[in-house]
Amino acid sequence: MIVVATADFEVYHGVVNELRDRGTTFTTVEPEEELPEQTTVVVTGADHADDFDAVPTIVADPDDPRRAVDQALAAVRGDGGRTIIGVDPGRKPGIAVLTGETIVAAFQVPLGDAVEVIQREAAEAPSPIVRIGDGSRLESAKLVTDLEDVQVELVDETGTTPYLGTGARGMGDMLAAVNIARLEGEVVDARQIEPTDGEIQVIKDRSREQSEHNRAIDEVLARRVAAGELTIDEALDEHRNGGDEP
Repeated sequence: MIVVATADFEVYHGVVNELRDRGTTFTTVEPEEELPEQTTVVVTGADHADDFDAVPTIVADPDDPRRAVDQALAAVRGDGGRTIIGVDPGRKPGIAVLTGETIVAAFQVPLGDAVEVIQREAAEAPSPIVRIGDGSRLESAKLVTDLEDVQVELVDETGTTPYLGTGARGMGDMLAAVNIARLEGEVVDARQIEPTDGEIQVIKDRSREQSEHNRAIDEVLARRVAAGELTIDEALDEHRNGGDEP
């Protein structure tokens, strides 16, 4: 069982609300009180970090109670609580964080922010795995290449996107990320992709959409975007600085 034992009001308030939002069974005690016999892990503040030597202790940051609750849930689940991060790649990847079989967090962010989110979620987890779908070839290749210091698996994402009923629009990428997280893949540290003519044209079209003057970048810059060397905005800046847009 999770026990919250802290005199820090901000830590107490944040952790308890997070646990209640998750529907988690827990109890609270004063830091000087004896812990219940069924205690599995204690969540406390920095002022009592060294007071609970007999059981695993998690020191919560008052500004990030979710992190402490994620760690507490992983401790309760034991060996079944490994952190796996599933990613459905695309212009706005869906990202799902699983502890064991439980979904503890989900995100959908622009591609340029995805690596930061993934690395943040993996940072404090023991032996995390990141599983990335093999669709959206260029975007998945960029994610595989940019992720560091974490095990990355490339997953066949065929059939991972669920049917969405009425009222579920916008959830497809995150649900697909959950399904991807639950599939074993091939361990990779890089993914080299030679962009097709169609993929290059898509990048040009996107640059035209983002250009102030409705004009596209050239093929050389488009290939650099495809390789992950530049974002479309950076390519547009280089193109403007190099001369008139075509």
